[in-house]
Amino acid sequence: MGYVDADAHVIETEETWAYLAEADRAHTPLVVTQTWGREIVSEGRLTSEYWLMDNRVHAKDRNIGPDTPAESREMRDVAARIAHMDALGIDIQVLYPTVFLRPAVRTQAAELALTRAYNRWLADIWKQEPDRLRWVVLPSLLTMDGLHDELAWAKDNGACGIFMRGLEWDRHISDPYFFPVYELASELDMPVCVHSGTNSITQHDFCTEDTSFTKFLQPGLGAFQSLIAKGIPGMFPDIRWGFVELSAQWLPYLHNDLVWRLQRTGKRVPDNFLEAYNIFVACAISDDVAYILKYAGPDHLMLGTDYGHNDQQSQVNAFSLFRERNDISQEVATKITEINPRVLYGL
Repeated sequence: MGYVDADAHVIETEETWAYLAEADRAHTPLVVTQTWGREIVSEGRLTSEYWLMDNRVHAKDRNIGPDTPAESREMRDVAARIAHMDALGIDIQVLYPTVFLRPAVRTQAAELALTRAYNRWLADIWKQEPDRLRWVVLPSLLTMDGLHDELAWAKDNGACGIFMRGLEWDRHISDPYFFPVYELASELDMPVCVHSGTNSITQHDFCTEDTSFTKFLQPGLGAFQSLIAKGIPGMFPDIRWGFVELSAQWLPYLHNDLVWRLQRTGKRVPDNFLEAYNIFVACAISDDVAYILKYAGPDHLMLGTDYGHNDQQSQVNAFSLFRERNDISQEVATKITEINPRVLYGL
């Protein structure tokens, strides 16, 4: 079949916001440059550019993978991206955003305008390589009216999942507020893809740069626990759930937590709870996969490169490194790198 990169990224550029509707031009992000103050070095180079979006400031030129060409990670040259995928042995990449891994905006109007622009940018990228590049659609979660049409349009234009973070507008994603989204996911046969990150301004801004685990990983782990504890997968049995760029080493811990927590209410957690709840989790190269398989089974783990980024989850050669493992069988490795992500994303 070929490798499926379950977690690759695009780096937003000025071209992304060229897709803003004319009536939404007031929401165009600005690029601002630092001219004074503490010098910040990232990936060995001085960084100084920021997005100003809806009066929120976000680093523009940090967490950029030096092992990925700029024209490729920014999608300025789709052919270059495909050539790099070929060199890495990757058949399909599923594309996730960068700036939206954090609370990018403050208001409903800005969210609607910027997510629609991003979605149209990705749709045009997909049209250039529809068999190789797929993407997850950004829903405007403060604007439920019209969400069906946006998600249906996105699916018709290459989207293979619905993007969420563990916290959305200061709500846990197990909150009934999001049930209309899950009803649409069921109707449209689109998985709900929970990526590391947060959309809680309060939680994000409380954390410093030294608490990136709390800022970006903890919301996703909490979302996983909360969804199961509240029985959400059972309420929407047709949904496939993906948890991406969180590693998978935490699965045994949360299985144990849920077993002890739910048995107090007379409920039982299945031994293979990923299969029971239709959940897929992207593991990391550093994970003890053989141990995790005792809890996760072989049919619900995936692998991603975090292409375009440079953090603890990033490994552009993840697939070649994974195939060198001697702690799991080649049959299981094939499921993780080729088959399971195809099931989640409906490829």
